[in-house]
Amino acid sequence: MRSIGLAEWQRQELAFLRKLRGPEGIQRFLDEEISYNIEKDGETVLSPRRVLHDRLAHCMEAALFGAAALEVLGYPPLLVDLEAERDDDHVLAVFRRHGCWGAVAKSNYAGLRFREPVYRTLRELAISYFEHYYNLQGEKSLRGYSRPVNLNRFNAIFWRTAPKDLWAIPQYLATVSHTPLLTRQARSSLSRMDRRLFEAGLHGAAH
Repeated sequence: MRSIGLAEWQRQELAFLRKLRGPEGIQRFLDEEISYNIEKDGETVLSPRRVLHDRLAHCMEAALFGAAALEVLGYPPLLVDLEAERDDDHVLAVFRRHGCWGAVAKSNYAGLRFREPVYRTLRELAISYFEHYYNLQGEKSLRGYSRPVNLNRFNAIFWRTAPKDLWAIPQYLATVSHTPLLTRQARSSLSRMDRRLFEAGLHGAAH
């Protein structure tokens, strides 16, 4: 399945993706070279090829790009959906190194991006986003996480390089099972965001 996916890329595209070298390089590229696609957030689902050439991506598009770039570097192309209440979901491209999980991601919130591969379980990885995941009303909004979705299931629509929007992928993510992170008692007694952390999370946000 991996060779089929790599065959979609042009030689120069593969050479560029390989130069990213690892998850840290992919994240650096997303942070420094890709603008947040705020005007089209929720209106487009660009393929990784389009992200690479347009240099634009919102959360979902960046996760797709991250998964595609990780695949070029030898990782399976996996996404995890973080489920929120009174807020948008957030999508991660996840990977494992030495048995531990990490993530590549792009967000308009500073704390919802890269995670080092130090988390023994997906729950540990997901809960690391909790204190940084909030809406503009100051409510902590993260509630659950999905099982990993291998994007090879979408090979028939050429998810790596398709010129058309990839709506089938976020639609599928909305249907997969999610594991709750909080008990009912915990949900009912959450404090509001600390003002300093709230402001720090919006540092550098695109408007």
